[in-house]
Amino acid sequence: MTSAAEIAAQLPKKPSNKVSHIPGDTGPFLIGYTFEFLKDFPGLTNRMAKKYGKVFRYRAVMQDVINLLGPDGNEFVLKDSDHNFSSKLAWDVVLEELFPNGLMLRDFDNHKLHRKILQGAFKKNALEGYVDQMGPLFDERLAKWPANKEILFFDNIKKLLLEGGAQLFLGMKLGREADKVNDSFIAAVDASLAVVRIPIPGNTWWKGLRGRRYLEKFIGGLVAEKRKSTNNDFFTQICHATGDNGEVLSDKEVIDHMIFLLFAAHDTTTSTLTSIVYRLAKHPEWQQKLRDEFNAINVDHLTYDDLDKMEQTSLVFRETLRMHPALPTIPRRAIRDCEFQGFKIPKNAAVGVNPLYTHYMPEYWSNPYKFDPERFSPERAEHKKHFYQWVPFGGGHHKCLGLNFAEIQSKTFLYHLLRRFEVTIKPGYEMPFQIVPLAVPKDGFPCVLKPVKK
Repeated sequence: MTSAAEIAAQLPKKPSNKVSHIPGDTGPFLIGYTFEFLKDFPGLTNRMAKKYGKVFRYRAVMQDVINLLGPDGNEFVLKDSDHNFSSKLAWDVVLEELFPNGLMLRDFDNHKLHRKILQGAFKKNALEGYVDQMGPLFDERLAKWPANKEILFFDNIKKLLLEGGAQLFLGMKLGREADKVNDSFIAAVDASLAVVRIPIPGNTWWKGLRGRRYLEKFIGGLVAEKRKSTNNDFFTQICHATGDNGEVLSDKEVIDHMIFLLFAAHDTTTSTLTSIVYRLAKHPEWQQKLRDEFNAINVDHLTYDDLDKMEQTSLVFRETLRMHPALPTIPRRAIRDCEFQGFKIPKNAAVGVNPLYTHYMPEYWSNPYKFDPERFSPERAEHKKHFYQWVPFGGGHHKCLGLNFAEIQSKTFLYHLLRRFEVTIKPGYEMPFQIVPLAVPKDGFPCVLKPVKK
C-alpha cells in the first residue's frame, strides 16, 4: 500500500486548479483576488463567506484555494485523522529555498520522528533554564528603552527579540558576530515575502539566499562544540535531543531546525507581544490588573514556577491571540481526494483554514469584537465549546511545538515591562494591522512609555 508520504512526494509543486465545482470565483484575470487578499484579508473572507457559505474558493497569489471556515473545518484539516493533507507541500511554495526541512516542512512519519526529537528542547527543565536567561536579558534591555517620548514599539521589540534570540537560541553573547547573524536572518525572512525570486545581485531574493548560506556556515561551524556543551540554550538542547529509540539529529538536520526555529519563534512572538501591548494600552484597566499581579510576585528574578501565578496575564495572552492570531490562515495541500460536509476536495488542491475568522464567530464568542479576557476564565470558559475554536497555534499533528515557550516568553517580558513602564497611546488611536502573511502593525505602533512610580 502506498504511504501518505509517497503519495505527497509524487505530486507536482504547483497545486491543482480543478476546483470549479466548489462555490466561489477566481476574480480578476490571472491575479484573482491577490491584492484584496494582501490588503484586506478579513474583508475578503467575510464577503466570500456571506456570498458562498463557509466552504468556498478564490484565486490569490497565483493559486486557487479552497477555504474551510469554522471549527469543524479546522478540525477536519488540522487533526487530519486520515492523513489527507500535506503541510510541506503548502509551505514549500514560500519557504523551501530559505527554510527547508523545518518542522512545518515535514509530513507524516518523518514529521512525527523529528517532532519527538525536538520536544526535548521544550521540556520543563529546559523551559526553566530559558526563564532564568530571559528575565535578566529583558530587564537589562528595557532599562535602555527611552521614556516619556514616542517610540515605535514594533521596531524596539523586534530588535530586543533578535538580540535575545542570539543569546537564548544560539548561546551567543551580543556583539559584532551576533549582529551579522541577525542581519543574515532578517535578510532570509524578508526574502520569504519576495515577489521576484530570481537571484539578481542586490535584490531581496539574492540577499536572502546569501543570508541563508551564511547561517548554514555559521551554525554548522558550532555543531561539534554544542554536542559537547552542557549549556541550556536551544542549540545545545537540540544537539543532545533524542527520539524514543535513541535517534539523534544529523549535523545538517540540526542546522535546518535551528534556522527554522529562529524564524518561527522570532516573527510570531514579535507579532504577539506587539498585539498584547497594544491591547493593554487600549485598556489601561487591564494593564493595571497585570501590574498588580506582578507586584504581588515582587521578585527581581522570575522563576518558572512564578509564571503559574500569572492567571490574569494568561487570560490577556489568550484573548489577544483570539483577536490577533499571528497566522490568520493556515495552508495545506490535499494529497488524495477527500470530502468535507458534502464538498469533494480533489487531490493536489490548495486548502486553507482560517483561525482569524473562527475567532470572531458569534456562535462561539460573545461580543467577539470586544477585548474581554474574562471570556477565558474558568467561570465562563467560552473557548471550550469546540476543541478547534481557539487555534492561534494550529492543531493536530502540526500544533505549534513552541506554544508553551511563547507564553512564558510573553509573560516574562510583560513582567519586566509593566513593572517599569505604563504604556500610553494617543486618544482614539487604532493600530492599523497588516494581516497576511503575519499580523504586524503598518505604522510600527507608536506609543509612549511612562515610568511607573514605585
